[in-house]
Amino acid sequence: MSNAMADFLVLDRLGKSFGANRVLRDLSLVAGRGEVLALLGPSGSGKTTALRLIAGFEKPDPAPGGGGRILVEGEDVTAHPPARRNFGMVFQHYALFPHLSVGENVAFGLEARKLDRGQVSRRVAEALALVDLPGFAARRVGEISGGQQQRVALARALAPEPRVLLLDEPLSNLDPALRERTRRELERAIRRVGITTLLVTHEQEEAFDLGDRVAVLQGGELHQVGSPEELYERPATRFVAGFVGRASGLAGTFEPGPAAGMVRLAAGGGVALWPGVPAEELAPGETVELVVRPEALVLTSPGSSGAVAGTVQGRRYAGSVTYYRVSLDGGPTQEIQEVQEIQEAHEVQEIEVAAGVRAAAPGERVGVALAAVPAPPARIFRRGPPGGGPA
Repeated sequence: MSNAMADFLVLDRLGKSFGANRVLRDLSLVAGRGEVLALLGPSGSGKTTALRLIAGFEKPDPAPGGGGRILVEGEDVTAHPPARRNFGMVFQHYALFPHLSVGENVAFGLEARKLDRGQVSRRVAEALALVDLPGFAARRVGEISGGQQQRVALARALAPEPRVLLLDEPLSNLDPALRERTRRELERAIRRVGITTLLVTHEQEEAFDLGDRVAVLQGGELHQVGSPEELYERPATRFVAGFVGRASGLAGTFEPGPAAGMVRLAAGGGVALWPGVPAEELAPGETVELVVRPEALVLTSPGSSGAVAGTVQGRRYAGSVTYYRVSLDGGPTQEIQEVQEIQEAHEVQEIEVAAGVRAAAPGERVGVALAAVPAPPARIFRRGPPGGGPA
């Protein structure tokens, strides 16, 4: 990304507290011109607060030593009220006026700007065309579908020709069958306009589908920002590894390896050494967690070299792949007592494996091993408190 693009929208150490509750901590992000940046996280992660700060509905706390600023094309808009920022926003519940027509809803913000009737009519028609609703201006809001209402809300946000578009959980009101189709329509409209967009969502699929990059927040902190591929294949924190996609974590001890690192795991009477990529600098013998994706594993016989043994507890058919949930054994020998103690100190040693529909049956004894070339590679994290905050 060029510097000109990189500097279009800048969030500089945004923080926000409500009383003693610190809900957002030093959030710094950059969105390029025309980029769609998704803010992804669970409830309470701070993503909606960040969006409200950007929109101007809340004021950021001053950052020690500077910061707490929002800049657009180099202009500091932190102190501007929402109307002066020229940002468009689509709310979670759309906030359409049921007593107004579609065209009147789209025109609402334009009329507040004292544009003449001809300009308003032209912009309403252009905005409705952008969201594939030409000819809908005279319709009543109650006469159109939920997906069409979402696009009317988008047209209303786009009609004033904003510098930045803000989307607050824009698809959460739609049923699953309608959500995917509406997401495609939303993506087409955003790409057609080419507007810098910030999307807030707790849905990974939505963030990955719409976002050029995704920023993952949890506990008011930014854990990682990157492309969907980067987040899935190279998670920077334990939280990202577990929140993005499916993954299993196995407790063990770290050993330096020739390429990256190795983790000692109890393997039903012996010790298995599985390779992984450390997410941070680790010391030999340190207690760690190896996080591995289901597709990087294979089912084999319980006594296979390099495999950990266990019992299939359940299976879930998912079309092209079936997910097998395997509870792993410990081992009785003194050699692995230390590894077992590490495992027992944490909740459960259970692992999920992606395999064929008839690869195993519930109750069956199996071995689980890394694929010959695990893709993506397993990641190694230092064991810490639940949540796995940013390094």
